[in-house]
Amino acid sequence: MENIILIFVCLLTGVAFQYIKAFPKNMYVALNQFVIYVSLPALALYYIPKIEISATLLYHLGVAWLGFGLSFLFFFALGKIFGWSKKLTGCLILTAGLGNTSFVGFPVVEALFGSKGLETAIVVDQPGSFVVMATLGIIVATLFSREQPSMSSILVKILLFPPFIAFGIALLLNVFDSDFPTAFQTVFQRIGGTVTPIALVAVGLQLKIESRSKHWSFLGLGLFFKLMITPAFFYILYRNVLGGEGLVVDVSIIEAAMAPMITGAILASSYGLKPKLSSMMVGIGIPLSFVTLAFWYWVLITF
Repeated sequence: MENIILIFVCLLTGVAFQYIKAFPKNMYVALNQFVIYVSLPALALYYIPKIEISATLLYHLGVAWLGFGLSFLFFFALGKIFGWSKKLTGCLILTAGLGNTSFVGFPVVEALFGSKGLETAIVVDQPGSFVVMATLGIIVATLFSREQPSMSSILVKILLFPPFIAFGIALLLNVFDSDFPTAFQTVFQRIGGTVTPIALVAVGLQLKIESRSKHWSFLGLGLFFKLMITPAFFYILYRNVLGGEGLVVDVSIIEAAMAPMITGAILASSYGLKPKLSSMMVGIGIPLSFVTLAFWYWVLITF
């Protein structure tokens, strides 16, 4: 419950900062960079060495990798059909294709499924959503921004992306069944814990809900895809097509139903992909997701 309260307090704090002259208008830029360069790498260095690699990882990984692929196909096709700008298409792919599998996902999953469910959620988040954001997310952000990148420049961006570097180091430790000394783990855990408050304050600083905004129809489409179409896809795939059942499948489907990823919105904003829309996807998507998550949990325990 504390994590849920923290989400709303930090989001509203960022909104309040918009009206305080002492805070610069572009303050969110520095906060975004801190999350990308410091908080996210620390999170990877703490969690990834501890992940147990097994066949069940495929269910978890599918939520992030297949979900992002589905988002790309859906919004890229619609963008071509309706002549959307590259920035709009890129924004929707990123924000609707990446789920908030940790900051909202962890407390919700723990509340619904207990500590065993939380262990599963961590696997969905770190090698799944986190790595997709650091690889495919960077590719999409670069391709749909104003830049005219070459494949080599995209590869350099991925390899030099701080969270990806941290992931590489942490993965090596995992492969060799090793980890950092306890003191360093504690430091990484505390620094990684700054992701939620700082990222949400940054989102709040950019969140402007305008009744006549041209973004409302795209916001509705993006959230409907993320909160309803994506979990429906995984419910059919995991339950009906693959015949899966049990905690692993149920947690994976609930994680697929999470609101848009906060750091995905920050990535979109950092590359100039409709910052206002990306902030609205998170700012409105998070509270709305508690209603849709209740629906999907009812579906899981009923059918």
